[in-house]
Amino acid sequence: MSVQARFRAALLDAAAPVPAGLLDGAANPAGRRYAVYRNNVIVSLIEALATAFPLVEKLIGPGTFKRMATIFVRANPPDSPLMMHYGSGLPAFLEGFEPLAHVAYLPDAARLDLGMRRSYHAADSVPLTGATLAAIPQGDLGDARLPLAPATVLIPSNWPLHDIWRYNFETGAPKPRAIPQGVLITRPEFDPAPHALGPADTAWFA
Repeated sequence: MSVQARFRAALLDAAAPVPAGLLDGAANPAGRRYAVYRNNVIVSLIEALATAFPLVEKLIGPGTFKRMATIFVRANPPDSPLMMHYGSGLPAFLEGFEPLAHVAYLPDAARLDLGMRRSYHAADSVPLTGATLAAIPQGDLGDARLPLAPATVLIPSNWPLHDIWRYNFETGAPKPRAIPQGVLITRPEFDPAPHALGPADTAWFA
């Protein structure tokens, strides 16, 4: 294993020894400095997850979220320097995370958080107009395809996912009903907006 690989691996494993040969500017062993850096890396990744998954954190509380996130980040370091993409594997991780298995809708909540972030960072697009449709020759209409705007995201769910989101983020929202709800995320202005869909609507849209 290369020096760089040992350095990186030890950052994610609190029980791993400080890689040999690390020196500070005075040529002294840099063990304490490495320990501080290792802690800062984990804390920064946990904070990034908390920012990216506000619904998940709200549902399980900051303390439980931090403990869960610590396990996740040690096993799933970033694979891109763009932190806006970090955490894409959290929904699948939560599906197999036994300590939170009793919160069965949590993976879908993570997918909703992830979908809102993807919609926010998606490319802009030109809205379809009536004039655009009118310009299509009548004989070609049967073969025409209407592409979705890049900011459009569909989250199917067997849980009242939209109601859960509203109850946690909208003042005075009613308690979630015992119904399945998909969520359609659009970005009509600058911020993503989630919309509730019934099972039939979700299947049609998919």
